[in-house]
Amino acid sequence: MAISLNKDNLVYPYFVVDGKNEKQVIRDFPGIFRLSIGSLIKDIEDAKRLGIGKVLLFGVPKHKDDSGMSAYDEKNIVVRAAREIKKEFPGLVVITDLCLCAYTAHGHCGILTEVRPRHSGPRSDLGQSIDRGRTLEALARIALAHAEAGADWVAPSAMAKKQVRVIRKALDKGGFKKTKILGYSAKFASNFYGPFRQAADSAPAFGDRSGYQLNFVSSGPALREIADDISEGADMVMVKPALGYLDIVNEARRKFDFPLAVYNVSGEYAFIKYGAKKKLWDEKKMVFEVLTSIKRAGADWIITYHAKDAAKWLS
Repeated sequence: MAISLNKDNLVYPYFVVDGKNEKQVIRDFPGIFRLSIGSLIKDIEDAKRLGIGKVLLFGVPKHKDDSGMSAYDEKNIVVRAAREIKKEFPGLVVITDLCLCAYTAHGHCGILTEVRPRHSGPRSDLGQSIDRGRTLEALARIALAHAEAGADWVAPSAMAKKQVRVIRKALDKGGFKKTKILGYSAKFASNFYGPFRQAADSAPAFGDRSGYQLNFVSSGPALREIADDISEGADMVMVKPALGYLDIVNEARRKFDFPLAVYNVSGEYAFIKYGAKKKLWDEKKMVFEVLTSIKRAGADWIITYHAKDAAKWLS
């Protein structure tokens, strides 16, 4: 059976910053920008005209601290952006990323038990240094702030154990039972995230994220994480990245009869862009080959920086 990509499969990610009329170039992320809210609204108008109906928001704050407190401030950049988007485009599906890495001074995805763990090094296991209780509390507060602003979906990406359960409980208790959860269920400690970390200013100041993100070597832990998120109340699960993990996508599709998103990440995107610039391949053909392979493996949604181009070419 032939697999056909369509615009409903596509989710376009945005990076949002404070300021006015901001359209900040990201050095190694061709065609992607950090946008202030006014610029974001204009860009979404263009995306909607192309047929994009779903966006994913990442905040790039001015203020960072060891606990990432600005992540759940009621006036933070994602909260204000989500509120403005829903005002301007009430039918657009707004998904907000829930994590602390862009908001913490140390760049890790949770609150640490000590600011710089004594055992930290280039390959240290910082998973043991995450204060799980405080991190889960912070993620719940972020979810409530985003839901209050009008987010249709919240997407926890911190890979904190039981994060989906805690967030679902907080949303239900807060009166947001209709707000859905997209779990970053199988998120691997990958080398494909480089341009994103520039965009979000979220590279770890020390150590790495291998202590709490998945090792790329085996599929078993990924499938267990997906099963856990489903049992905890996720409405959709995710595999991230895409191209090196299509076997995981396909295993998840076969094992779970459940909505599945796949994140075609920044390094995968940049690989195609730079290759096309060097005339190593035709960009349009390569984009469709890659996105079709992701859908063929089992994706319902494809989060991709190619979304606007793909939607234009599909028109």
